[in-house]
Formats: sequence, C-alpha cells, structure tokens
Amino acid sequence: MTDQPSVPIDRAASEAAVRALLLSFGLDPDGPELKDTPARVTDFWGERLAGYGVDLSAELKPLPGDLAPVPVILDRIPFVSTCEHHLAPFEGHATIGYLPGAGGTVGLSKLVRVVQAYAWRLQVQERMARQIADALLTHLRPAAWGVQLVAIHTCMSHRGVKAPGVPVRTTLMGGAWEANPPAPFRA
Repeated sequence: MTDQPSVPIDRAASEAAVRALLLSFGLDPDGPELKDTPARVTDFWGERLAGYGVDLSAELKPLPGDLAPVPVILDRIPFVSTCEHHLAPFEGHATIGYLPGAGGTVGLSKLVRVVQAYAWRLQVQERMARQIADALLTHLRPAAWGVQLVAIHTCMSHRGVKAPGVPVRTTLMGGAWEANPPAPFRA
C-alpha cells in the first residue's frame, strides 16, 4: 500500500467545495492565510480515504512453505480514522490475531495493512472491527481469530457531550478463541 491516494479524486471539484465551505463561514479563501487551504485539504482527504482502493486479496496472500500453526497476534497497531457522521478523526490502536487454519499464514506487515485499509475510509468503529474480522475470515480461514479496537473519538470529545479521553473498546472473537481469548484480547 502506498501513501498516495488509490481512488480517483476530482481535484477541481474538491478545491471548489473547500472554497465554498470557507466562504459559507464568512472566511476569505483568497486571503494569504487560506489561499493554499483548498489544495492542502484535497491532498489531506486523498490520503485519508486511500483505504477504499486497497485490494485485500492481494495483501493477504499466504506465505509459501509449511509453517507451524502457532498463534499470530499483533498488539497495539496504531491507527487514525474518520467518523463518517461528523468527518471528525478518531484514533487508537488495534490488536488483531489469528490461529492459522486452512488459509495459511501471512506476513506480519500484511495484518497492519488490513487495519490501515479500513482505517483510511469514512468509518464507525464497530464496522471497522467487523470488516477486519471478515477480512481475516475470508482470506485466511483461521482456526481462531480476534480483533480489538480501542479508540478516542473527537466527535464525542469536541462536540455533543464534550467528554474528552473516553476510550471506546470494540472486541470480536471467533473460532477456538471465542470462549477463551488469549491475554492480549482480555480487557
């Protein structure tokens, strides 16, 4: 996965929309402080939404060879995503893991890329956790799996109830780990 947008962006339309937004708030988009803002915002959102163009089947190809079926758990993978309701960021960490099954084992960086692919979309945390779990199930067919996301949501801390620093935890388990999850997945 690259840092470049992998979905088409209509730069002219995006920059015009940012200019219109600034104007709607009574700001001068041609002033020295804001004249480059429409282009910067377009670049920012191009990066922020790059996850829509990721082909997970290409990312989650099994490694060659006969590898021992031992648990693979990546703990505290950092992510930043965007709430689809307010376009406000939420950030935190993901713990994901699996016990290899019929689909084999993948490189560790591929698991990080799965988290990034779903974080770099407009999201809600609950759906993001389910999407990561579904990717593991679809492409790896593991004997056991777990996904846990812990995040702070600025839509909750900067507006509405204005309760800063409240972590939201979403945990999904399946297979052999459903009844007895490994320690990294226990709250």
